[in-house]
Amino acid sequence: MTDQRIYNFNAGPAAIPLQVLKEIQGSFLNFNGSGMSITEISHRSSYFDDVINDAVTRVKRLLKLDDRFHVLFLQGGASLQFAMIPMNFLLEGDTADYVNTGTWSTKAIKEAQIQKKNYQVVASSEDKDFSYIPKDIKFSKNAGYVHLTSNNTIKGTQFHEFPDTKGVPIVCDMSSDIFSRPLDMEKFGLIYAGAQKNLGPSGTCMVIIRQDMLDMANENLPSMLKYSTYVSKNSMYNTPPCFGVYTIDLVLKWIEEEMGGLEKLEEYNIEKAGLLYDFIEASEFYSTTAEKFSKSLMNVTFRLPDVDLEKKFIVQATEKGFGGLKGHRSVGGCRASIYNAATMESIKALIQFMASFEKENK
Repeated sequence: MTDQRIYNFNAGPAAIPLQVLKEIQGSFLNFNGSGMSITEISHRSSYFDDVINDAVTRVKRLLKLDDRFHVLFLQGGASLQFAMIPMNFLLEGDTADYVNTGTWSTKAIKEAQIQKKNYQVVASSEDKDFSYIPKDIKFSKNAGYVHLTSNNTIKGTQFHEFPDTKGVPIVCDMSSDIFSRPLDMEKFGLIYAGAQKNLGPSGTCMVIIRQDMLDMANENLPSMLKYSTYVSKNSMYNTPPCFGVYTIDLVLKWIEEEMGGLEKLEEYNIEKAGLLYDFIEASEFYSTTAEKFSKSLMNVTFRLPDVDLEKKFIVQATEKGFGGLKGHRSVGGCRASIYNAATMESIKALIQFMASFEKENK
């Protein structure tokens, strides 16, 4: 087995900044002089209080959040949020608007349907196999919320601008592009994100909820399914995913102190994705699957001339140290997930490999 690190293009769990991994490695056996690993300390200790409070502070600073917003760390992933959201915010007679842009939106809609909640699918890109983001959407005036999925990891599409919902709060699954760019948080009543793509390891879901949204939530629910439970206990009603929160805190520190914040990070992400898309679009061998103005900055999905060449491409890429380039099993093809932690070096190396593969197989 080699100690050599690969170029990691996995869709999730995905790459974590090397600097963060080294910091974890250096303190893993003795966290902050405690004589214990971060995986061993009590979540009721001052050591962990410092970690979770620092993470909350950094989230609020990066997104410019005021005291109306609560930052929570939950378990159950984004998938639990698919169910918790209608459970908390759709009482009898309430309705919500959903925009269907692919697999994760479909799963969110299904959870509202299972609970027999009132909802409308006000826009969908299913007619073109979810290859684009719908525009000019007509939202309901009386909706309790509008549910969006900001980035589609499987189809490689992304909301580059969020729609005008005429004051209806947006609830958004941002699992795969959170903290990749600045956000106007006034539009959002709640955002949520599984950590394993752009924030840290799997096992933690970040939720940011605005107070007016919280005020509308159903309180007649089991404790673990109410947002108010986590707000009132600073995410520590029960034992939180301590290691996940610790890693997220270090990733947020990296974004602030090494990458220069979200504005600079967005520029970097645009430059990275631009290099790869420009190469693919100039090629007659590779082709992207998403429509031009909907292409994701996080997940670049592409095809080769035939399935056999795609299989050969994946095998040779793996041999050369490029991991995670196989497309999602539901769609096939290839995919490079280039989240925040993907370096410019890795993009340039991938392009060099792709150019060489094209030359040898054209």
